[in-house]
Amino acid sequence: MGLHQGIQRVLLIGVHLEPLTRTPTPSPPAALTPLIEAIAPCHRAFDERAIDYGHRYRSGFWAIYLLSAIAVLFAVLPLALGWDSPGHTLHSYAALWASGEVLVIGTVFAIYWWGHSRRWHGWWLKARTTAELTWYLPMLAPLLDLTTPAAEANWYLRVFDPGQPVRAADDEVAAQCARSEPLARKLLVNAWSDPEFITGYARWTIEILEQQRHYHRCVATRQQALLHRVHQVTTGLFGLTGLGALLHLAHRLGTTSEGLVGRLEGGIDRVRAATRASASGGEVAPLKVSIRHAIALILEEHKDWYLLVQPHRLHLA
Repeated sequence: MGLHQGIQRVLLIGVHLEPLTRTPTPSPPAALTPLIEAIAPCHRAFDERAIDYGHRYRSGFWAIYLLSAIAVLFAVLPLALGWDSPGHTLHSYAALWASGEVLVIGTVFAIYWWGHSRRWHGWWLKARTTAELTWYLPMLAPLLDLTTPAAEANWYLRVFDPGQPVRAADDEVAAQCARSEPLARKLLVNAWSDPEFITGYARWTIEILEQQRHYHRCVATRQQALLHRVHQVTTGLFGLTGLGALLHLAHRLGTTSEGLVGRLEGGIDRVRAATRASASGGEVAPLKVSIRHAIALILEEHKDWYLLVQPHRLHLA
């Protein structure tokens, strides 16, 4: 199970999906069964490759977004909690959060580089297209004119021009068509003169279409439930963000100002004590240290104000 599937399962916890009636497995005409069995290994190989690369790409996509959110958390949390302030008791651990942020960003870059260099997305599209096209070759075979040799090996291009996706997988599909054509010619030489084959072929086509309709209905139902749950989660996160912003503002306007008042009072006491010491003993070094500390307090107050106001870039002046 890929990471993206695990995330979807978590998001769909508690969601009741109405079970849909399963469609019967399509039953092909007897004349096409050997052709289906001959093509099955090729389809299976490309189908497994498509599933593998699909899991890699979609899991990498989800991992990048989740890790990006975690990187933002590493960057913002120390600022939000005031750990960046030199006077905070946890200020010495601020470097750990910065290291964690760099590590997460490096992981995001590694996932992106690995997926891009290995062409996860491209191979997923190519393998899935080839798997789908090879799977429907037996369904297409009776529509070919197999009485005379054709210059075009790809059966799809001989029946109609299906567009770029087919041409992108042309080599693999054309090779499978060339391997299967002698068997198809042998099996279907008199197929359209057999009423039983015609009836079975039409029934098989309808069953395949019913199976596809059932599959896409299941996908649509699941996707709708997933989107609804994502909207609920997004709304909840926006609410929590607003609540956190209000609490942070109250914290900055309350405890930060009170703490600064206390530190300023302590600074005043130190300057007065150093002034008395310098007047009695003539030593000015403690006075210089206390004044430097007082200036640092004033600058820290301005820094807090700057960090509070700086994100609100309202073009009013």
